[in-house]
Amino acid sequence: MDHLSFNEQVIEEFRANDGVCGGPFEGAPMILVTMTGAKSGRALCSPLVYSMDGDDAIIIASKGGAPSHPNWYHNLVANPACTVEIGTETYQATAVLAAEDRKELFDAQAAMMPQFTQYEIDAAPREIPVFRLQRS
Repeated sequence: MDHLSFNEQVIEEFRANDGVCGGPFEGAPMILVTMTGAKSGRALCSPLVYSMDGDDAIIIASKGGAPSHPNWYHNLVANPACTVEIGTETYQATAVLAAEDRKELFDAQAAMMPQFTQYEIDAAPREIPVFRLQRS
């Protein structure tokens, strides 16, 4: 797998193991989100950690606390229709930026994955966007 990028390796491992990944993602809830590139128009897949709010998967554009949004954020804003893979399930969804419930959703995921609290500190003054992936 040396010829594959880190993300490609994670995607391959996810699909080979029914959505379970090891290494830095050992024990973390993983999701694959395939979206259309904002500039390229190509299908792009991002492996991400997620939480749930009712039937909606929640993803956070933290980029590890970087001062800028991850590329996938721009893709979902430009083209909100996406394909979601959780475990062995695949479905179509629409990515919706959380507004009034953003802090509640962020805090719920940070309670499960405390590194998000540090990401929020590191990213300041950028407010880290939160997406709700609603089944289509």
